[in-house]
Formats: sequence, C-alpha cells, structure tokens
Amino acid sequence: MQWLYLSIAVVFEVTVGIAAGKAQGFRNIPWTIATLISGAIATFFLSLALLSFDVGVGYALWTSLAGVGIVIVGALFLNQRLTWKKLLGIAIVIVGVVGLNLAGSA
Repeated sequence: MQWLYLSIAVVFEVTVGIAAGKAQGFRNIPWTIATLISGAIATFFLSLALLSFDVGVGYALWTSLAGVGIVIVGALFLNQRLTWKKLLGIAIVIVGVVGLNLAGSA
C-alpha cells in the first residue's frame, strides 16, 4: 500500500512543480491555488507512505521520482527539450532510487 501512497504523492508533487511554474510568483491566483492544494495532497500521501518507508528513503524516493516526472511532463506537454544530458540524469536518478529502495529494505 505504501507504494500506492507514494505514487499518488509523486503525481501531486509533479502537479505542484508544473502549477508553481505557471503561478508566476503567486500572482496568478488559480495556479497558486492549484499549487497549494496539490502540495497539501502530496504531503498528505507522502506522510502515509512514510508510515512504512524509512523517512530518508521515502522522502528521497518522492523528490527524485517527482523530479523525473516533472522533466518528462515538461518534455511531453510543455515543449521543453529532452537532451541526452537530461536523459543521463534521469537514468542516474533511477539507479539511485533503486539503490535506495534496496538499501531501505535491508
């Protein structure tokens, strides 16, 4: 169940990243509201996931996976370039996430 909670937290954290970028320094009220609500939901589900994960591992998984998700969403929907350097970074993050998960379950 903790992976479901973490997945939901990641989706809402990706939403935070996208919405915050469109909030224009919190001058755009609808995007600001979306940022704050998504952040609250992401934090709620992260807290549920952290009931099973070690805090350091769970938080690292959350931020890493959300970061990768934001890069992918940016490339797919926001016309942001996905360069080989970004792909290499994503691969490194994924290796790190797998390593953290393996270390956290020991």
